[in-house]
Amino acid sequence: MEFTITPATTNQRPKVELPNQEILSLIGEDGMRTLINEHYELLKESSIKDIFPPEGKALEMAKKHAADFFIQICGGPRYFDQSRGAPRMVARHAPFKITPEGRIVWLEKYAEVLKTLEIPENVLKSFWNYLDIFSIWMINTPSQSNSISSTSFSQR
Repeated sequence: MEFTITPATTNQRPKVELPNQEILSLIGEDGMRTLINEHYELLKESSIKDIFPPEGKALEMAKKHAADFFIQICGGPRYFDQSRGAPRMVARHAPFKITPEGRIVWLEKYAEVLKTLEIPENVLKSFWNYLDIFSIWMINTPSQSNSISSTSFSQR
């Protein structure tokens, strides 16, 4: 599967479709928590590591909240709502400078983790498409360069 990153800039709000809920039934809550944990572990070594909590309790809570969110939007229990209230993800991300370039790094690290999943391509593509478009909503800081283009990664 090819993981294509849609070009984006600040203040875009394209229509986002929730991922196919089958992903949660295929990998389970533990699998989703593992996916999120692996993603954060890659982010700790990335060029955007400074917008994430350092090692320790804060990082573990960030992982938990992210996993709770993804479990919820994939049709699982409403853990995020119960512990944090309504998602309001744009507002929650407002304190962090999220550039189009930072979004690409975030997505590249997700692509690395998603390549390891052995699930039907249509389910994987649905989850990727959600991440791709959802992440556009999080951009709140203008590009640091003038050239942001579409990027693709193939599953191996």
